[in-house]
Amino acid sequence: MENKEILIELKNAVAIIYLHRPQVYNSFNRTMSLELQKALDQCEANQDLRAVIITGYGKAFCAGQDLSEATSVDGPTIETIINEHYNPIVRRIHNLSKPVVAVVNGVAAGAGANLALCCDIILASEEAVFIQAFSKIGLIPDTGGTYFLPRLIGLQRAMALCMTADKVTASQAMQMGLVYQTYPTDQLQEMALSFANQLAAMPTQALVLTKKALRNSFSNSLDAQLNLELKLQIQAAATEDFKEGIEAFLQKRKPNFKGK
Repeated sequence: MENKEILIELKNAVAIIYLHRPQVYNSFNRTMSLELQKALDQCEANQDLRAVIITGYGKAFCAGQDLSEATSVDGPTIETIINEHYNPIVRRIHNLSKPVVAVVNGVAAGAGANLALCCDIILASEEAVFIQAFSKIGLIPDTGGTYFLPRLIGLQRAMALCMTADKVTASQAMQMGLVYQTYPTDQLQEMALSFANQLAAMPTQALVLTKKALRNSFSNSLDAQLNLELKLQIQAAATEDFKEGIEAFLQKRKPNFKGK
């Protein structure tokens, strides 16, 4: 299926969502924001999909907000951009019932950088660059940046990057724990698809429950987290994939998980 500014490619159980405004480095406008929300809803509803990739079309991942739209006389206000464009995207990714992998193929700046951060796992090209560009125009990080960045790299580094808007190379991002893995640019898409296929072949419900447990661990007390683990483990143990995993282990064969 193909939209105007978002492309979706289905490869077996993996959906690849492309941000598709290459002429402006895939910067967000209202149309692309709303189409991305729709694409994520489609991925949520498609029971055959078991992993999602979000990446950029062309040389960039996403350069953030298209300022020509935001500063036009009849353009959306900052409140509208955050409330109707970015926050719904972050919430959809955060709550999606399958793993979401950001594949950062180039520059990721401003809202584009934070779009990557809100995904479950980040893979990046060795030429990728991350920039918290907001302070350059007198704004604060949005799109969940103030939530995800300090959790990934610590408060001190997050504070410095948000205040200075310094560029972070892929190598630096790897050292900080900002990304999981980097690859040569010409191998990125192949390796990312292989990684997503690996996730898609795993027990999807257990992955989603793991995602929920880890997300809540930062705000829970130890007792609350132990109780959450108990609750989620009971849910995991009730899945068909758990039964398949146990049978495969006892029979000494590779499990055939179906995400159920």
